[in-house]
Amino acid sequence: MTPYHFPKGGLPPQTQLMTGRAVFTDAYCVIPKGCFSDIVTSNLPGWTGTRLWLIARPMSGFSETFSQYVMEVQPGGGSDAPDAEAGAEHVIFVTDGLLTLTIDGAGHDLDAGGYAYIPADARWTLLAEGGTPARFHWIRKLYEPAPGVAAPQAFVTNEKLIPPIAMPDTNGVWATTRFVDPADLAHDCHVNIVTFQPGGVIPFEETHVMEHGLYVLQGRAVYKLNQDWVEVEAGDFMWLRAYCPQACYAAGPGPFRYLLYKDVNRHAKLRGPGAFGPPR
Repeated sequence: MTPYHFPKGGLPPQTQLMTGRAVFTDAYCVIPKGCFSDIVTSNLPGWTGTRLWLIARPMSGFSETFSQYVMEVQPGGGSDAPDAEAGAEHVIFVTDGLLTLTIDGAGHDLDAGGYAYIPADARWTLLAEGGTPARFHWIRKLYEPAPGVAAPQAFVTNEKLIPPIAMPDTNGVWATTRFVDPADLAHDCHVNIVTFQPGGVIPFEETHVMEHGLYVLQGRAVYKLNQDWVEVEAGDFMWLRAYCPQACYAAGPGPFRYLLYKDVNRHAKLRGPGAFGPPR
């Protein structure tokens, strides 16, 4: 059993109370683990033996830069043509099972904790090779080139190989596993793992332009979202639009960990959707 939560699927019994913690506001969304039932799964063209929970998609006026899938691929399943979207870059984070990922002809085996960055327009395939389903997160974003900056290259690693970096003046109770150097301007988004030890906090209300997707991998906490304190636990997903205030208190008894997406390192758009000027 891995330390990373993954949906169990199924369907709640008719005797279960409907009352839950799901909420969608104009500033944030919380999808609790109890919402990840079989009846909200989907399939994808070009994929075999696969189902997914689509938990984030671009929506005008809300989060606009990324989509996120929670994927389950049965042994022998996968795809030789995963995504026909031109210009899309991808991040894969494996929570369970074994998969073989081929990027531009180079093969890589990934197990729990495995992480892959796949550049826009790379040719890639994915196959579940173990005796149990391969389960992973798949984050997609249209890559935004920057003048004079070379596009990032593909890479594959595992979080076990990357020491977490403690935030300043926190005595190590708040740390981030960074898969990409923040100073590397080739990347227009970061997908990291944030870890709080019991009692760790975000001691101020972060309020910034970056959109966030946070899938809780382990533990529990109370999270400040806009004006609300919300209880979250392993298996919950939080989706924050730009400028939604956020803070956190890790409740324990064990570490609180989440997979975090955020867009970074690019100018604010002045034309087109979400901006004031007309398209060029």
